[in-house]
Amino acid sequence: MLFVDCLREVESKRVHDPFDETMKKNGRCVLVQGPIIVGAGPSGLAVAACLKERGVPSVIVERANCIASLWKSKAYDRLHLHLPKKFCELPLMPFPAKFPTYPTKEHFVDYLDAYVSKFGLEPQFNQTVESAAYDHTLGSWRVKTMGLEEISYLSRWLVVATGENSEAVVPAIEGMNDFEGPVLHTSSYKNGEEFSGKNVLVVGCGNSGMEICLDLCNNNAQPSIVVRDKLHILPREVLGRSTFGLSMWLLKLFPIHIVDRILLFISWFILGDTSRIGIGRPNLGPLQLKSTSGKTPVLDVGTLAKIKAGDIKVRPGVKCLTCHTVEFTDGTAEEYDAIIMATGYKSNVPSWLKDNEMFSADDGLPRRPFPNGWKGEYGLYAVGFTKRGLLGSSMDARRIAQDIEQLWKAEVKHLLPSIGHQCNHLNLIQVLNISMFPLAAPKRCIHPPVLESLSCDSCT
Repeated sequence: MLFVDCLREVESKRVHDPFDETMKKNGRCVLVQGPIIVGAGPSGLAVAACLKERGVPSVIVERANCIASLWKSKAYDRLHLHLPKKFCELPLMPFPAKFPTYPTKEHFVDYLDAYVSKFGLEPQFNQTVESAAYDHTLGSWRVKTMGLEEISYLSRWLVVATGENSEAVVPAIEGMNDFEGPVLHTSSYKNGEEFSGKNVLVVGCGNSGMEICLDLCNNNAQPSIVVRDKLHILPREVLGRSTFGLSMWLLKLFPIHIVDRILLFISWFILGDTSRIGIGRPNLGPLQLKSTSGKTPVLDVGTLAKIKAGDIKVRPGVKCLTCHTVEFTDGTAEEYDAIIMATGYKSNVPSWLKDNEMFSADDGLPRRPFPNGWKGEYGLYAVGFTKRGLLGSSMDARRIAQDIEQLWKAEVKHLLPSIGHQCNHLNLIQVLNISMFPLAAPKRCIHPPVLESLSCDSCT
């Protein structure tokens, strides 16, 4: 169905459909010419910027009151980008040269604010998506949001940009409600000052868990870290060059299993045998494991030295909790003042995206693996789900913008002749600048309701 046909169909349903009568009372409907982008994190902003650069309008809806809420509101103070800045740039705008190789949280937030300003992006904040479903009759996506008011957006294209880190994961542990000290997720952790002098257990040994342990040490706490499974720990840099950058260079020369062997030898030479401190390595190499399971190797920023020095204790899995004590799976137990859950995040897409085959109901990620998970059926797209960080998001953002541009231009090409015979004052620029189409007709407009937002100055 062409876009102008969609407009006419919506107008017809608005007049005759009892459901739409209810919508007029309880909320408003907004027709979007370009795509609807759900999520104003780095991934959503990247897609919107790439679209705008190609002349395609879009609407970004965001549940928080700011962009990149995970970075602005839920990231700990000492957080840095784990990869060099050149691998974390969003499309069309490099990091400032004055930024360090590994930008801080504050640097990255400033970069994102500047990105929004440069491309004139205007996300619609405080709008939580309750549901999104494809309307086969209209050939469009209906996205219902709740905030200060109820709004239903309608568009030919939907870009899911909520990413892999939408909701905090807190595993159920026996006796958790009985533990009398604070139990908090890393999304609520800011720094180790409040834990000075306390015995703290960090559950989770990814990059965040390791870095929080280091932060606790630096603030005179006594941390322990739970390491249930084997994992790869790599030095962040090798002879002043990032390990990630070295890996990308080596992959141009050798197959992945050879590169893994090189990385493991370098890690053993620099970091030693981690199994001696209770951290074994998986059978698959770090790059192969990342490629097959999405499990990211830990890039050491000083935590390993603290573990070797005895400042951080390594513990096995947690069996249960009591008032002040944690019992571990090896039968040992120890008292703790606080527990920090560095157990990561998950996608929340299955909770609001209805009747789709693109995303798995189990983990909320695209069923098709990278690099083919960015496009689904009926104008559905995904960005920020590659398990390859900001670099993966930027790659998918460019692909999505290019694909939508071709379809959108075809829509505009068919839209202009249909409108032109009804309003000879309308020109191409007016059409290209339209991004939203409110369905409440101007009182003085003499043109058909389907054209109400496209009417020229003489219509008002």
